[in-house]
Amino acid sequence: MTTSTKEAGLIQVLAERLEKQRLPRALALKDMVDRGERLGESDLAFLEDVFRDAAQIRSRLEAHPEWHDVAGRMMQLYKAITDKALENETKAQGGAGQP
Repeated sequence: MTTSTKEAGLIQVLAERLEKQRLPRALALKDMVDRGERLGESDLAFLEDVFRDAAQIRSRLEAHPEWHDVAGRMMQLYKAITDKALENETKAQGGAGQP
């Protein structure tokens, strides 16, 4: 198997995982935090996995500009989730740490 064939296969697997696993779960988390709910342990573990995977595939992603827009949008989604989750945690703790 050539390097380009392996790369194409990897890209396909990552795209399928994004479509069938990561995006649906991220959208569900976004809905959850937008309702003011707090993230659970499994939700936090999911986000940790996402960020760890993103760091591992970064160099591959840089070599594929056709995926830059999708990756950027996903990172914006994850940032929105984590920002709102932090806000929800702060509210749940009675506003501790707020100026």
